[in-house]
Amino acid sequence: MTRALDRFRDNSSQILKTEKLDVALEKISAGLAMLISDPDFVAHAFREDDPPGKQLLTHDPDTGFYLFAHVQKGGKTGKPHSHGDSWAIYANIRNHTEMTEYERVNDVTDERVVLRATERYAIGPGQTRAYGPGLIHSTAHPESAWVVRMTGCDLDTIPRYHFSSKRDEIAD
Repeated sequence: MTRALDRFRDNSSQILKTEKLDVALEKISAGLAMLISDPDFVAHAFREDDPPGKQLLTHDPDTGFYLFAHVQKGGKTGKPHSHGDSWAIYANIRNHTEMTEYERVNDVTDERVVLRATERYAIGPGQTRAYGPGLIHSTAHPESAWVVRMTGCDLDTIPRYHFSSKRDEIAD
């Protein structure tokens, strides 16, 4: 681990313990932007020959957050999803991530979900963006990319929304 990563983990933990979530995410997002500009951190997190996939960089057991390095394959487009009751912060080091945010336009009691895109933008090198609990979004990587993603917990252990093209619909 690098000193910058240690500092980031410790600072983020302290922020999460003392701030309201919206303020905490803003501060941590700014700290993550500084971390991804550190050459020692980048060299620790990524190598030119890394295959697509993710690796755990750090985990804070006190607050539950995880920090991952993702090598994204070019031409990959993800389906709309949320992080359930958790949050996430995305940061790009190489190339960009195309993001689309959605809102549900039909009644929450309907089994089938109808989504409408509300915002489209790119997260470029050196940029970060925080996503609060429940926000539905999708990612796309036209080119291979190096992405750092921080989550508030182990997302595999909580209920989350996943778009199903067989059941759900995106309305224009």
